Amino acid sequence: MSLDLQRLRQEWFGNPRGDLLAGLVVALALIPEAIAFSIIAGVDPKIGLYASFSIAVTVAIVGGRPGMISAATAATAVLMVTLVREHGLQYLLAATVLAGVLQISAGFLRLGAVMRFVSKSVMTGFVNALAILIFMAQLPELVGVPPLTYVMVAGGLAIIYLAPRVTRAVPSPLVCILVLTALSLGLGLDVRTVGDMGELPSTLPVFLLPDIPLSLETLRIILPYSAGVAAVGLLESLMTASIIDELTDTGSDKNRECVGQGVANIVTGFMGGMAGCAMIGQSVINVKSGGRGRLSTFCAGIFLLFLIVVLGDWVRRIPMAALVAIMIMVSVGTFSWSSLKTLATHPRSSSMVMVATVVGVVATHNLAIGVLVGVLLSSVFFAWKVARIFRVTSVASPDGAARTYVVEGQLFFASSDDFSAAFDFREALDRVTIDVSRAHIWDISSVAALDTVVLKFRREGAEVEIVGLNEASATIVDHLAIHDKPGAIEPPMGH
Repeated sequence: MSLDLQRLRQEWFGNPRGDLLAGLVVALALIPEAIAFSIIAGVDPKIGLYASFSIAVTVAIVGGRPGMISAATAATAVLMVTLVREHGLQYLLAATVLAGVLQISAGFLRLGAVMRFVSKSVMTGFVNALAILIFMAQLPELVGVPPLTYVMVAGGLAIIYLAPRVTRAVPSPLVCILVLTALSLGLGLDVRTVGDMGELPSTLPVFLLPDIPLSLETLRIILPYSAGVAAVGLLESLMTASIIDELTDTGSDKNRECVGQGVANIVTGFMGGMAGCAMIGQSVINVKSGGRGRLSTFCAGIFLLFLIVVLGDWVRRIPMAALVAIMIMVSVGTFSWSSLKTLATHPRSSSMVMVATVVGVVATHNLAIGVLVGVLLSSVFFAWKVARIFRVTSVASPDGAARTYVVEGQLFFASSDDFSAAFDFREALDRVTIDVSRAHIWDISSVAALDTVVLKFRREGAEVEIVGLNEASATIVDHLAIHDKPGAIEPPMGH
C-alpha cells in the first residue's frame, strides 16, 4: 500500500511546476484544434471543447500513461461525420458512450498487449505520418493570408527555438503566445485570431442523457460508428503511449489506458462532448514543455475550461500565427529525421514498411488503415525471412537402402512447399528417417506437408520414421496428422 501511495504521489506531484506550465501551454493549443475538429465532425465548437476538457481530466485520473494528452481528435472526428449528418448530435453522443463501453471491454480483454505486434518500422512510419498531417493541418492558416502572418509565424518559431537559450523557467511555446499576443494587441495588427475560428462557450458543461430511442434500431445505427471510433481511438492512444514511453524513458499500462479511454468517452458522451483519444502532437508539446505527470494532463483540461469560460475574451485575441508556429514546431520535432538517413542502411523490408505506413496514413488520413498496411506488410516480410532460413539435408546409408533427412528451421505455411520439394520419392529405399530435432512444426499446412511426404514414401514401399519431435510439435502432429491414423494410404490433398 505504501508503495502505491508513493507511486501515486510521484505520478501526480513529482513535477508540479513543470506540469502546471506545460498544462497551460497545452490548454492554449487545444482550443483551435478542438474547434477545428468540431467543424470536421459537423457539430458546434462547444462540443469539441467540452470533450477536450472532460477527456483530459478523466484520462488524467484513470488512464495508464501519465503525461499523455487526450482530447477531441481529428482521427475520431472524421469517423462521425456521416452519423452527425444523417442522424444528428444526440446519436453522436450515444455513439460516443458506446465507443467507451467497447474500449473498456478491450481493456478487460487485455487487448493492449497487441502492441507487441506493431514493429518499430510501423511505429516510425506512424510518427512520421502524424508529423506530416500536423503540418498539413496548418496549411489553411498559411495559404492566401497577408504577408504579416508569415512574419509572425517566423517570429514565433524564432522565439520557440531561441528562448530556451536564455531561460527554461517558462516553456518557450508559452512565451511565443504571450509575446505575439502582446504585439498583436499593442500594435493593433490585423491578423486572424482564435476568435475567428468560432464562438467559444460561456457556460460549464452539464450532465445529460442522449435523447435517443432505446431500441435495436438505434444500436444498429450507432454500433458501426462506435466500433470504428473505439478501434481508431485505441490504436492512436496505444501508439502515442509507446512514443511517450520512449520520449520519457518510462513505462505505461496499456490495458489500463484502454479502460481509461473508455471511461473518458463515456463521461464525455454524458457531458455533451464528442469522442476522442490520445493526441500525439499535444502529448509531444506537453513533454517538450516539461510535463511528465498526471497533473499536466489534468491541468490541461482544467485550464482549457477556465480559458474558454472565464478568459474567453482574452483567448479570442490570441493570433492564430502563434498557435501555428507551435504546431509547426511540434511537427518538426515529431518527425523522425534520422529515419530518412537510415532508409538506405536499414534492411530494405523495414524501410518499405515504414514508407508504406506513411503513405497509407497520409493518403487516407486514416491512422487505422495506414498502420494496418504496415502491420500486414511486416507480417509478410517476417514470414518470408523465416521461410528462407529453412532447409532440409539428407544422408544415405552405406548400402544405399536407407536415407536420413534432417530438417532445420521453422516448418509452417510459408516453408511447407520447400519441405515437400526437398524429398526424392523416385529413389528406391527400404527405410526413410525424417529427423526434425532441429525444426519446429507450427500449423496445419506443415502437418499436411508432413503427411504427404510420409504417405508418398510408404506408397513407394519405404518404411518411414519421424524422430526428434519436440513437445509442441508432437502435440500438433498427434492432433492433426493422418499418416499415423488407420486408413491413411493415399497422399492427402489437404486438410
